This record gives sequence, structure tokens and C-alpha cells, in this order.
Amino acid sequence: MLPEQRTRWFRRLALAGALLAAAVVVLGAWVRLTDAGLGCPDWPGCYGHLYPQVDHGFSKAMHEMIHRYFATTLGIIIMSLLVWAVWNRRNRSQPLLPVALLLVIVCLQGALGALTVTRLLKPLIVTAHLLGGLTTLGILWWLSLTPGQRSLSPAEASLRKYAWAGLAVLLLQIALGGWTSTNYAAVACPDLPTCQQSWWPPMDFQDAFILSRGQDIDYTGGVLGNPARTAIHVTHRIGAVLAGSWLLMLGSLTLLRAEQRRLRAAGALLVLAILLQICIGLTMVHFAMPLPLATMHNAGAALLVIVLVTLLRTLRPAHAHGVVP
Repeated sequence: MLPEQRTRWFRRLALAGALLAAAVVVLGAWVRLTDAGLGCPDWPGCYGHLYPQVDHGFSKAMHEMIHRYFATTLGIIIMSLLVWAVWNRRNRSQPLLPVALLLVIVCLQGALGALTVTRLLKPLIVTAHLLGGLTTLGILWWLSLTPGQRSLSPAEASLRKYAWAGLAVLLLQIALGGWTSTNYAAVACPDLPTCQQSWWPPMDFQDAFILSRGQDIDYTGGVLGNPARTAIHVTHRIGAVLAGSWLLMLGSLTLLRAEQRRLRAAGALLVLAILLQICIGLTMVHFAMPLPLATMHNAGAALLVIVLVTLLRTLRPAHAHGVVP
């Protein structure tokens, strides 16, 4: 097989992994939102079995185990990518370091998955698990894409710093979203644009962002008082306004400055993705957080990661070298 063909097949396998990673992220959200995170109190099995038993809360256990099955399959794909990368390491177009990084991340994800159960849905661990899943998705998607053109115009090159800042802003907002969900703060503000019929309701910011509260605390249903949950929700809303504004600016700026069709398409997709996410968020509040919309909100975050990684990949010249080729 020619080196170009090997690279093409590697990207196809990475694409399959990225699509599976997106499914794992959405399934993880479904498990969390259906209160099935402790459907299996042990790990990696479920009540000592590889398949849920009918007499042990079968529905929730099945949700959790399906998520684990998908995550395990994703781990196998990542290990296959690493073997492929090592085997073809003499090929200059074959990335190796990012695939090795993926294996480290997926091992950490497995550990976080186990800790999610043994630490009884501790918000810090669940939020870290979410960020790890989206990081895995982002790297796999990057590996599945072909590099950008060998040269960029000065106007296009100037977009890089805004795009990297956009990625940082997006990850921070996703972390806030994870913290909101894992502390059951999504329903703290049932109205829009106000919260509890007030522009600034009673809030406890001091208690809202304590990362650790000790051992053996069951976080199912949340442990915070309403003022702390309200503080988390309002912070997430403010973050959504700031992050959404930055990403809309980035997408619009890309449309204005881009000369490449691929770059303009990435800018347009970013604008559409952020508008879709905003619409989902507003609709969630209006309809009192229905499960399908809450799950779509997590899928929207995954879509934003994919679109932003596409933009960053396009902004990276084909001859550039670094940690992620």
C-alpha cells in the first residue's frame, strides 16, 4: 500500500473514532440526565456481570452499560490507531504523538469513569470526564481532516489567534455547562430573560464553586442549596452570552477575511452551530428542561468542538509541524 493510501485509511479510521466519540459524549449526557450514572454501582461490570441483570434496576443499568460498551469500542479504535501510527512512523505524513496522547487520555477517561461511580457522581470528576470526552473527540476529528493549504493570506493567518482564543472560551463554557448539570442547577432559573422573576436573584457564589466536599457524599439530586444552584445557573448564562458573542464574532470575521472556500465554509458553520446552540438553550428553559432537548444541548457542544477544530485545522498550513500535525 502506498504511503498516501495508508494516510487516507488512517484518516478514515480516525473519522470513525471521532463519530463514535461524539456518540459516547451524547450517551454520557443521556446517562447523566436519566439519573443512570449509578445504575451500575461497580466498574467495569454491572453487579458483577458484563450485562445488566433484570433484577437490578435494568433500565438505568442498561443505559450505563451501553455507554460503557461504546466507550470500550472507542478505546479499541484508539489503540488500533496507535498501532497503525507506530507501524507507519517512517511516513512523514503519519502523525504519531497526538495518537499516543489519545491513548493517555482514553486511559484517564477510563479511570474517571470508574471514579464517577466510586465517588458517587462527584461534580468535579463528572465534569472532567465530559471535558476528556470532548478533548478525545477534538483530537480524533483533527486527525481525520486533511491539512489546510500550504500558505494563507495575511488576513487569513490573523484569524489563528482569535480561533485559539475561541477554543479556550468554548472549553470554559462547556466546563460551566458540565458544572451546571452535575450540580442539578439547570432548573434553578425557570424563566427568561430573568431568573426567578428577578434580574439578580439571591445567589451564593461562595458555596457554588467549591470543587471538593469530602468523601462518600452521594451527589445524586445535588447537595447544594437553591442560592448556590442559582449562582451556578446565572454564571452559565453570563458565560453563554460572552462565549456566544466571541464565537459569532470569530465566525463572522472568518467569512469576511477568508479567501479559501473551505475556510469560509468553516466560518459559516461556526455561526450556524452557535445560533443552533443558543436556540436549543432558550427552548430548554422555555419548556422546563425536557430530556431530549437537554441531550441535544450536549450534542450541540460536541458539534461546536467539531466545527472549531475544523476551522483551526484549515488555518494550519500543510507544511507546519507540531504536536498535532
